[in-house]
Amino acid sequence: EVQLAESGGGSVQAGGSLRLSCAVSGLLLDDNDYSIGWFRQAPGKEREGVSCISTRDEATFYAASVRGRFTISSDNAKNTYLQMTDLKPEDTAVYYCAAKKNPAWANIIYEEDEMDYWGKGTLVSVSS
Repeated sequence: EVQLAESGGGSVQAGGSLRLSCAVSGLLLDDNDYSIGWFRQAPGKEREGVSCISTRDEATFYAASVRGRFTISSDNAKNTYLQMTDLKPEDTAVYYCAAKKNPAWANIIYEEDEMDYWGKGTLVSVSS
């Protein structure tokens, strides 16, 4: 059974930093060919993509709203991290990690609808 478990959420003031972690188990990790993504859902809003990394070649994707402030990294899909700096109140949301086995024709998949496995989320709250 594939399981993803997020941790590291919490409450910070604007300008602060947090590091989210996503622990993955149950995947064929020796395959080392997955896209691991972070998504978030703010109160009253739809879930949106934040960042994604491919364990095939470490290609990354960032949403425009977080580029330059957030950094994604991964230990061969077993653990994926999202370092968040210069946090803003609009970053307040439940953050989810998700995983997708990369198809042969794409080195990275970051669309929400394409993800196969999801964690339960961790809450990030940024106060002004």
